[in-house]
Formats: sequence, C-alpha cells, structure tokens
Amino acid sequence: MSGIPGSAPTNPDPSLINDDIRPTTASERHWSVMNMASLWVGMVVCVPTYTLAGGLIDQGMNWSQAVLTIMLGNLIVLIPMILNGHAGTKYGVPFPVLARASFGINGAHIPSLLRALVACGWFGIQTWFGGFAIYQLLNVLTGDALVGADLTMLGINGGEFGCFLLFWVLQVGVIYKGVESIRLLETFAAPFLIAIGLALLGWAYVSAGGFGPMLETPSAFAEGGEKEGQFLSVFFPSLTAMVGFWATLSLNIPDFTRYAKSQRDQILGQAIGLPTTMTLFAFIGVAVTSATTVIFADPVTGALADPIWDPTVLAGEIGGGLTVVLSLFALAVATLSTNIAANVVSPANAMINVAPQKVSFQLGGYITAGIGVAIFPWKLIETTGGYIFTWLIGYSALLGPIGGILIADYFILRRTEFSVDGLYQKNGPYRYMRGFNPAALIALVAAVLPNIPGFLFAAGLLESVPALFTTLYTYAWFVGFVLAAVIYLALMMITGGARRTEAT
Repeated sequence: MSGIPGSAPTNPDPSLINDDIRPTTASERHWSVMNMASLWVGMVVCVPTYTLAGGLIDQGMNWSQAVLTIMLGNLIVLIPMILNGHAGTKYGVPFPVLARASFGINGAHIPSLLRALVACGWFGIQTWFGGFAIYQLLNVLTGDALVGADLTMLGINGGEFGCFLLFWVLQVGVIYKGVESIRLLETFAAPFLIAIGLALLGWAYVSAGGFGPMLETPSAFAEGGEKEGQFLSVFFPSLTAMVGFWATLSLNIPDFTRYAKSQRDQILGQAIGLPTTMTLFAFIGVAVTSATTVIFADPVTGALADPIWDPTVLAGEIGGGLTVVLSLFALAVATLSTNIAANVVSPANAMINVAPQKVSFQLGGYITAGIGVAIFPWKLIETTGGYIFTWLIGYSALLGPIGGILIADYFILRRTEFSVDGLYQKNGPYRYMRGFNPAALIALVAAVLPNIPGFLFAAGLLESVPALFTTLYTYAWFVGFVLAAVIYLALMMITGGARRTEAT
C-alpha cells in the first residue's frame, strides 16, 4: 500500500483535495478520550433525546422497558460507530474520502450526499426546536408579548420566525469559526448539560416527593394488559428505530475520529459518551415527565395533571425569572451543541467532496444552514407522521446498507489497509468504472429495495403489503446492513475487484 497513514498524499489531483478534506496531521490529532466523550454528551443532550422514551411508553412499554430498549439500541449502534471511526483515526480522512475506496472516486458522492440530505433535514428541525425554545421562554418573561397572528405562507407568527432566525444566526457564527470551535463548544457544553440534567432530576424528585405514578405503571404487554403478549412486535421495530437514531453518525463518524490522538481515545471516548449518556437522559426524560403529573396536579381535587414531555414547555411552567433564563440558556446550548456537530459537519464535508476547489467548510456549512431555512422545518414536523416508525426506521433503511458496505470493504476486503495516495487520485486504484464502483452501487440498491414496500406502508402511502415486507421493515437497518455487506463482498469476488484491491 502506498502512502503513510496520516501523511500528506503524494501528487494528489487538485480536484479531489483541499485543506478541509486532506488527511489530518499529527499536530491536529489532539482529541482525547474526554474530547470524544464530550462530543457525544453534547450531541446526545437535546429535545428529541429527552422525549425519545415517551414514544416507546405510548406504544405500551413501561419506563424500564423503554429505557433498556434505548440503551440496547445504542450499544448496538456503538459497534459500527467504533468500526467506521477506526479508518478516520488511522488515516486522518473524513467520511466522503473514506467512501472513495468502496464506492469509487465519483461514486462516493452518492453515500455522502444521501447522508448530507438527512443531516440537512435534521439541521432545520433542530434549529426550529432551538428557536421555539427561545420563543416559549421569552413569552414567559414578557407576558406573551411575542404571540401574534400567523404570517401568510409561513404558517407561524412573526415572533416564532424571528426566534428561529435568531437561533439560526447563532449557529452560522459557530460555523464561521470552523471545526476546532466544535471541539471547544462540546468540551464546554458536556459538564454543563450533565449538571443541568441531574439538577432537573433532583428538582422533580423533591417537588413530587418521588418520581410519580408513571414509574409504577405496568407494561401494557404484561399479563392482563391491553397488549398482552405483543411485546416483541413493538420491541424489535423500536430497537431498529433506536439504532436508526444515530445511524447517521455511524457513517460520518470519521469526520471526528480523524482528530483523535489514538484508537484508544476514539474507542473509549465513544463507549463512555454515547450509550451511557443516551440511557441517562432517556431516564431523566421519563422520570421528570412522570413527576410533572404530580407537581402540576389540581390543588383542589388532587387530580393528576397531563404529563409534560416537552422540556421547553416544562421550563415555562416551572416559573421564576432566574429559572427561565437558565432554562433558556441550557436548551440553547443543548440544541446548538447537537446541531453543529451532528448536522453541519457531514453535509459540509459532502459538499466539499463534490468541489474541493470551490467549497470550504464554512461555505458547506452556510449551504446547509440555508437549506435548513428553505425546507420550512416547522411544516416538515407537522406533516411527518410516525416519528419512530416512519422517520427513524425509514432513513435507517437507507443508511444501514452504506454502513455495511463501508465496514465490509475496510475490515474484510482490505484488512484496514488503504492507499492514501489513491484516495486523492482520479486514475488511482479506486477509479473503477469512470469513478464508480458497480459492486457498491448494486449492493446499495439491492439492500434498500426490500425495505421500500414496508416504508411506503408505514408512511401511509400503501394500504397494505405482504406480511414479509412489514417484517423486513421491522429490522430495516439490520437487513440493509447485512444484505449490502454480503452482496458487496460477493460482487467484488466475482468481478475481480478483490484481486485488484490486493494489488494496490
């Protein structure tokens, strides 16, 4: 193999490299275990994570089943997260460059842009969450001064749109500062967000005299429950959805691990930061929400209040000027730290990969931010039904096959050995057919196709499909991952691609 891992490529094609997607140097690799763990804490603590267990409880799980399902899903997705992160740390290359080895120099645009598309959608949604938190809490401070009639075409009022743009501008400022600002942001945010979460948990416990009746409610799947004996039919699609929650980052995690000091730092950092924090904040979300039914119960009749799952609404209900300001700051930091790391880096690098001489990280980030406004995320949320069973499983069916191809190529076919030079050469070992590797593209399409009928049925676009397809869709990420890996390896063997790989 030509090229030393982490070294500057020899004679790279100018159209395939710039300062943002070249291999990181030794001096740039200073992210420690703590930095990697902080990255995950900063990404995990956000409104969707806080409310995630609520969707599982609505499906009939009790609190422990919901939290354990989330924990198991994140332990599973940690595996491809660490495996894909290995190449980033060893060679210092980002996800779009890594994908060149398996998909081809030009074919790499397909997986990287597909990942970027999902990230742009999430960027807009998270920006709406952050802006709406500011809107809710400012209304508490000003006596609903921002409430007004909806603006024509937008479907939201001027106050909501103004707060949305305010939070958007704040994120654009971080994008301007570049990738290193993300490390600093996450390092600052992590201990603060953990402290706020634990403080919220303590407040709920003391105020309610316990955690409330939700933690005592039996599972609907237990004997005598309304869904008795149906646990597995809900558990497996829910598990797939929990894997799908971070299926996005399991692809482009090399964008971050390329800055890790060692494999130990990226492995331990991710293992400490991801499953533990997801489990903790899932429990905090359930416990605090359960306590709200007691805390805000009718003072006259003692009737329990409806649970408050939305932390932005809860912040307004708690009351007190200092509490509102602190809540506003915490929610802003949580959403900002999640959105910048999870939903800006990937699309920015994907756009750089398309035109390295024209696009920088900042420009890629600005384009992402622009798309985040253009999609009208508040409308996207209104019209997207079945958050867990349509959105999360749906894109996991798309991204799972990409992960299967990347990991099979790197660990099984190449045994972790790349030509660093070849990743930046149009006529190098990864040129394939006009820059596209047919084996990877065929494997991707073949692995996605079996899940399409189930997705269309879950989305309400088909009235019925054969039971086989709904079962496959239940395991969408797993089916796509395994199927794509097997088909890819078989095609590379049949076409001689494996032999050409060994010769590079």
